[in-house]
Amino acid sequence: MGKNIVQKILGAHLLDGELVPGQEIAIRIDQTLTQDATGTMSYLQFEAMGVPRVKTEISVSYVDHNTLQSGFENADDHRFLQTVASKHGIHFSRPGNGICHQVHLERFGIPGKTMLGSDSHTPTGGGIGMIAIGAGGLDVAVAMGGGPFYLTCPKVVGITLTGQLSPMVSAKDVILEVLRRLSVKGGVGKIIEYKGPGVATLSVPERATITNMGAELGATTSIFPSDEVTKAFLKAQKREDVWVELQADDDATYEEELTIDLSALEPMVACPHSPDAVKTVKEVGPIKVDQVLIGSCTNSSYSDLMKVAGLLKGKTVHPTVSLGIAPGSRQVFEMLARNGALADLIASGARILESACGPCIGMGQSPNSGAVSVRTFNRNFEGRSGTADAKIYLSSPEVAAAAAITGLLTDPRELGNAIDVAMPEQFLIDDSMVLAPAAEGNDVDVLRGPNIKPLPINEALANTLQAPVLLKVGDNITTDHIMPAGSKILPLRSNIPAISQYVFSGVDASFADRAKEAGRGIIVGGQNYGQGSSREHAALAPMYLGVKAVITQSFARIHRANLINFGILPLTFANEAELAKVNQGDELEIVNLSEKLGQEETLEVRNLTTGDSFTVRPDLTARQVAIIKAGGLLNYTRLNA
Repeated sequence: MGKNIVQKILGAHLLDGELVPGQEIAIRIDQTLTQDATGTMSYLQFEAMGVPRVKTEISVSYVDHNTLQSGFENADDHRFLQTVASKHGIHFSRPGNGICHQVHLERFGIPGKTMLGSDSHTPTGGGIGMIAIGAGGLDVAVAMGGGPFYLTCPKVVGITLTGQLSPMVSAKDVILEVLRRLSVKGGVGKIIEYKGPGVATLSVPERATITNMGAELGATTSIFPSDEVTKAFLKAQKREDVWVELQADDDATYEEELTIDLSALEPMVACPHSPDAVKTVKEVGPIKVDQVLIGSCTNSSYSDLMKVAGLLKGKTVHPTVSLGIAPGSRQVFEMLARNGALADLIASGARILESACGPCIGMGQSPNSGAVSVRTFNRNFEGRSGTADAKIYLSSPEVAAAAAITGLLTDPRELGNAIDVAMPEQFLIDDSMVLAPAAEGNDVDVLRGPNIKPLPINEALANTLQAPVLLKVGDNITTDHIMPAGSKILPLRSNIPAISQYVFSGVDASFADRAKEAGRGIIVGGQNYGQGSSREHAALAPMYLGVKAVITQSFARIHRANLINFGILPLTFANEAELAKVNQGDELEIVNLSEKLGQEETLEVRNLTTGDSFTVRPDLTARQVAIIKAGGLLNYTRLNA
């Protein structure tokens, strides 16, 4: 029987287990990627392991999230990241060099390799034929130290693409269609593999847009073949020597399959407040738009912004619209400047932002109260923009440009002819802002600012867990709900005592104080708890506040792994209806926990407040049980060193 691309790459990197969906496997990681919102903690964890130099083929530390320097904290952390990278054998991409996923695609991604990144949109690398997986910073630290990455072997979903995109219809519309069909939970436990004749019609940046937003499906990752289109992209980046062909065998099989006719798609948007609330632009209608933002790791490539520049050339941004544009990398920025497209953008009235994540993570450009903001980003969770009552629509660059011109949500096909942008035969290559590590790390002093506090360590699991329900929440709670981002909070990412004060602050402002007073606690939730960003602070800060367990109807993959890594017990209701019987403030108890964990499929939870009891499922592997009992992955690693 033939193999699909996922089976070929995972098989070549398999260290433990079998490629059977649902079983735990361990794979070798070739590359790692961190960004500054998660990287500081990841490198503190790496230091705690005592490994002098990274053992991956290449590891890169990017600064792209916290570039707003309104105080000393971010600048201090950038200095820490630069020095710790130099000491331990990690390349460092300086602030201003661009968004990690865009730069990595341009300069480091290699077909057939595995990559682990401390950012949920690491699957962008799948656009170039990598198995690129988002994970918590601690998992990345272990991989940098030469350890395997453990995951549940995913099902492989084959999506056959046929036809070709029509003018003014883009790759963003492809992934919005996938989200419309599968939902934000539809990719959990799966890898999406794209195939079919339509693949050859998509450029590498277009493929990367699609794999990037595969994260919104909850998928482990997404991947495209490596073909002649991939080869041409790498040749234009002067990296043709790393190209290898990767195709599924003709008789490859998939656990699930679906087909998308590219020629049948039309411009779409994801409506507030979820990436899967997808409608066509015509269905939503010509609503008034207050703000347009173009960029992010999803849609900030050279071809994306050249199309925007072409649509805006000779036109003026509507007087009631604020338009911001952020090129994804310095390469993109400089090429736009040299060919005159940047002048067209400026002349239109666009505000040019630096090559960074910026408003995508709530770092500036918050819209006015009650605004409608059309963004080429990947998430539109409520409040993520920094304005609680803003309505965020996710769109393609073409739809965004049309909205900026007309002041209304507009089908870009109404503007006339599409802008055809050919892939450059040669990109502008300048890697001067990527710093290679020192040859001898012993000669490097790691510089730490006062905002970098010692890494909190959890205690070993007690045999009896008795704690109050600190908070009960509903479905689709995101890591933004748990640990908000934004310019006020993100600078505290290296200071867990300080940042923990903001846990669930947008949901219940009294949560942190209540948790501290209780000393220990449990969180109860519904479906898809922890979707969204990979930020491990959404587990680490609750752990610092004494959260011992989270009981839900289901978890998002990365957040569940992060809970385990920090010794918080993830449990699911054996009967989902039992959620209704548990209320905030109830005192829960699990006895003989340490003895039963790993020995019994279900555990009994007693509600000491109501006198009822219910059962939960740990669904942990033997390795995960050992990690939980040790109080987290760091403790487990020390015990087994």
